[in-house]
Amino acid sequence: MKPTKEFRPVRYAYGVAMALLLGGTAFSVATGEAGAQVAQNAPSAMSPRAGAPTSFADLAARLQPAVVNISTKQRVPVRRQVDPFEEFFRRFGGQVPQGQTPGQPGDASPQTREAGSLGSGFIISPDGYVVTNNHLIAGVDGTGTVDSVTVILTDRKEYTARIVGRDTASDLALLKIDAANLPYVNFGDSTRARVGDWVVAIGNPYGLGGTVTAGIISALHRGGISNNGAYDRYIQTDASINMGNSGGPMFDMAGNVIGINSALISPTGASVGIGLAIPAEAAKPVIDALRRGQRPQRGYLGVGLQPLEESIAASLGLPKDRGELVRSVVPGAAAARAGLQQGDVILRVGGQDVTPDETVSFLIANSTVGARVPLDIIRDGRRQTILAQVGQRPTEEELAKQQGGGIDDGQPLGDEAPVTPGSALGLSLQALNPQIISALGLPATQKGVVVTSVDPNSDAATKGIARGFVIVSVNRQPVSRPQEVLAAVESARKAGRTSVLMLIKPRTGPEQFVGVNIGAR
Repeated sequence: MKPTKEFRPVRYAYGVAMALLLGGTAFSVATGEAGAQVAQNAPSAMSPRAGAPTSFADLAARLQPAVVNISTKQRVPVRRQVDPFEEFFRRFGGQVPQGQTPGQPGDASPQTREAGSLGSGFIISPDGYVVTNNHLIAGVDGTGTVDSVTVILTDRKEYTARIVGRDTASDLALLKIDAANLPYVNFGDSTRARVGDWVVAIGNPYGLGGTVTAGIISALHRGGISNNGAYDRYIQTDASINMGNSGGPMFDMAGNVIGINSALISPTGASVGIGLAIPAEAAKPVIDALRRGQRPQRGYLGVGLQPLEESIAASLGLPKDRGELVRSVVPGAAAARAGLQQGDVILRVGGQDVTPDETVSFLIANSTVGARVPLDIIRDGRRQTILAQVGQRPTEEELAKQQGGGIDDGQPLGDEAPVTPGSALGLSLQALNPQIISALGLPATQKGVVVTSVDPNSDAATKGIARGFVIVSVNRQPVSRPQEVLAAVESARKAGRTSVLMLIKPRTGPEQFVGVNIGAR
């Protein structure tokens, strides 16, 4: 789910966290500089009670002083309103408005306005370290940071904050204000949280100031919200979380921070009972690393992966949702060094089954960098185990390098003399030639068969295959002529398969596997 961000005079941001889960236990990030001072949620101060509490008042009164408002400001460009008389004056020799250059419409310097956001955060040490969401302090275009950050305490005291560090993947940021003897709270152990447990959320919804809501944990390890499989893990709650709650803490009934409120799912933008929080077990290693001035350590294989959805699993003769298919391998990365190949199916990582909840990305991201992890795979129908040494995940900038060519739907693909595989796939195909390769913007070494037309009622069309896509292989066998595609389909049908596994090169983006039903129209 993408964040809804409004850049009006005040922007109420709530964003989406890319949650990552790492093992952890209850801990304190406070350094204890303040002598006898203790956390607002220290065990001696909080006495958890079983069952539904008669009141949350004592808990809220104890915890609220450590929860803060986050206010940011930045200058953003504004599209200039066109003066309808400006061109008239220019054309007929009128005076050009001051600040404009003759012959050039618009201002001499870009026009900007001040925009801001309001969110939440919480103090984790008496000397002023504050945790919040990264999306609250990120620039308008998602890059850089805002111009200023102000932290406002419950007693209305305001402090200018310094950004100590931020992590885009987890949507976490650490701030520092110059103060002492501040009320603060400790993280708890979110691995012990259970569905049905009571939780309390405190934050700054709609800029209203400290607001307390309560509910239960509705789900754990909630995924599928974003497309970041390694960090897409949330605690789901029905405690009211609205725009402006981002960065605020979620407490258990012992007063420990077990989550950081970061997102909501709603058709209206207001709470409908589906709020999401980054688990403390995920946040703790990130915050610790940022506080040390380091980049968070995350495991990395260097592979593109696809889930074994039904048609792909059927084409491989495997059960669905058990394992993931290797779509691509990054040259020189951990997977390539271990010998992992395109088309391999990873079934287990370090002895743990790969499932939709426990994905390869998730399991590797939570592995120790440098550790040697066994991968149970299936290659060409045979099961084997390879050993991979986990690498360090590159930065977001280093990962943003997908590219590819494209064509218009009406652009001719050379002298078309396509072969039509009848009802097998609903595709018209043609062998690649230099003219087609040039038209598609493909590398000169590209191999495969190009799709020249698609039956709109075919399963291939349903799976997103379109004109200009290149079929690289069928059932892991490379193809260079349309007849080879037909032969592979016929071979799969004789083997009793209901679908074929095709490696496709789209017009843009990396190669990917697609399971296409045989004979489906």
